Amino acid sequence: MGLHRVVEPAGVLPQAAWRLDADPRIASNEVRIRVERLNLDAASFRQLSDKHGGDGEKVRAEVLEIISTRGKMQNPVTGSGGMLIGTVEEAGKRSPLGLKQGDRVATLVSLTLTPLMILDGLSRWDGRSEQVPCDGYAILFARSIAAVLPADLHPELSLAVLDVCGAPALTARVVAEQVDRRRRGGDARPVRVAVIGGAGKSGSLSLAAARRAGAARTVGVVPVTGERDALVAAGLADEVALADARDPVGLSTAVTTALGAPADVTVVCVDVPGCEHGAILATEDGGTVIFFSMATSFAAAALGAEGLAADVTMLVGNGYAPGHADLALELLRAEPGVRRLFEARLAAD
Repeated sequence: MGLHRVVEPAGVLPQAAWRLDADPRIASNEVRIRVERLNLDAASFRQLSDKHGGDGEKVRAEVLEIISTRGKMQNPVTGSGGMLIGTVEEAGKRSPLGLKQGDRVATLVSLTLTPLMILDGLSRWDGRSEQVPCDGYAILFARSIAAVLPADLHPELSLAVLDVCGAPALTARVVAEQVDRRRRGGDARPVRVAVIGGAGKSGSLSLAAARRAGAARTVGVVPVTGERDALVAAGLADEVALADARDPVGLSTAVTTALGAPADVTVVCVDVPGCEHGAILATEDGGTVIFFSMATSFAAAALGAEGLAADVTMLVGNGYAPGHADLALELLRAEPGVRRLFEARLAAD
């Protein structure tokens, strides 16, 4: 679990630690990765960019400061990090990860718990995109997860998909359970799904996963007309609604109008704070809200649901589920609309 890498405070797991030891010498159950690219968490990058008014040099300097000070990439405001791709330099003899020297991999665990050192000062990054070309190394533990990059996809595309692969996996599971429960109970009502932030990375994959899992009707909610047009063209949702997710009544009205009723499952995939109450209002009593954004205030969600007397189950989006990487990559390959949205995002970056 990497406890021996925790510098301070003692006794916590690496994700909760303030500082980690990024010594390149590995234990017998560790793996050292030569890093070529980071993918910063969307909420973290937005916070840094907003803080510095879009000044890429200042963003780059702060990311370097965080990594050098903490021995990992963990935004002190959002608490989130991201993930990386690189090549295995050395694998300890007792590592259970099945990786070997020369494997090109993407880590499927957060940078918030991954010992990391940057060697090139991020000199090739302009500080204006989530993907960060770099040279350095990172350490994986026995309980870490990594996937060998597929040969048929560009590494940057794979990185973008694998960064959010937990979202479609959990969405598919929750929707399938709802469909099955209604079928076994003789309930003929269709399962309706709303994805807030449907044109983004995790949002587009979640829409595709929900449809495949049996959702009868889906709506993707986006904040601007450009994203609405892109999502309509992608064909991933039955309806596309334009709404500000921070406006609870406006969001709820948009979802209910599009679906003809509140959603049975609402998936929150936005990277801005203040979207909790709208998602709760947009969800049918007895339904489920999945929060995948690292900008979520879980206190606001819990207290908001209580204050609204909303009988909804609220789930914290876990970045891990068995088979999550394979599912996300398969959706990218099988759904042209998903791939177009991802490639357009990478081109814009």
